Amino acid sequence: MKYRCIDRHRKHYPIRMMCNALNVSRSGYYAWRNRPESQRSQQDRTLMPLIRQIHTDSKGVYGAPRIRAELKDQGYHHGVHKIARLMRIADLKGIPKRRFKVARQTLHNIRAAKNLLQQDFTAKAPNQRWAADITYIPTYRGMLYLAIVMDLYSRRIVGWSMEPWMTRQLVINALTMALGARQPEGQLIHHSDRGAQYTSDEFRAALKHHGITCSMSAVGNCYDNAVVESFFGLLKRERVNRVRYRTHDDARAGRHSYVGYVSPAEFEHQTVGLN
Repeated sequence: MKYRCIDRHRKHYPIRMMCNALNVSRSGYYAWRNRPESQRSQQDRTLMPLIRQIHTDSKGVYGAPRIRAELKDQGYHHGVHKIARLMRIADLKGIPKRRFKVARQTLHNIRAAKNLLQQDFTAKAPNQRWAADITYIPTYRGMLYLAIVMDLYSRRIVGWSMEPWMTRQLVINALTMALGARQPEGQLIHHSDRGAQYTSDEFRAALKHHGITCSMSAVGNCYDNAVVESFFGLLKRERVNRVRYRTHDDARAGRHSYVGYVSPAEFEHQTVGLN
């Protein structure tokens, strides 16, 4: 705004000169300066440092929806559009979520189990439904692959494994960790995609040995395992894409603090306004 610009520099340049340069009247400037501050301006002045601090604390990750959720916890109830407007003024940007891309259907036949979840990622109790998948983490020493097992009741990572090769042993190790940590009893469904690691005889035998029912996504449909894809998206936006690890051990240490994921209460808090 022209008047605000004049006011900001009034100690360094004459008012008359700046008004002439910006083609505004001095009377208009003084009327603006003596006018009581509007409620919107007062709110903006209060919120701006809070928004900057939350954005800094998130290391530049949070966008308007998550900053709005943090402000709500602090007692400031404002719409996401207002937060977005102030972020634009302050030139602050979060890291946007990437949209899912449905892969082209392949023609080869893979021996796979039926999709028992049908995109229903809810569970009434722990150890009823587990979801699993694999992602990669780049390092200066080459790729490191991460396999996880998530309990869909709490969205907590109950088993994980990291190896420099994407083998069936990678997913077997993640399953073994989950079984050791949870020792499930009763009927349990394990859901994954149709990757060669999960369709291998060794992995299917491990599921059968522990009485676990196998479920698999449709070919090329990432929405059938969207909850794990969402976790990997957060992991990459907030950690992997922001740090390049020197060694596999550095990557393991960085992931170890993250793959515990969140409790149900934390999960609800983190997803406020994101759907």
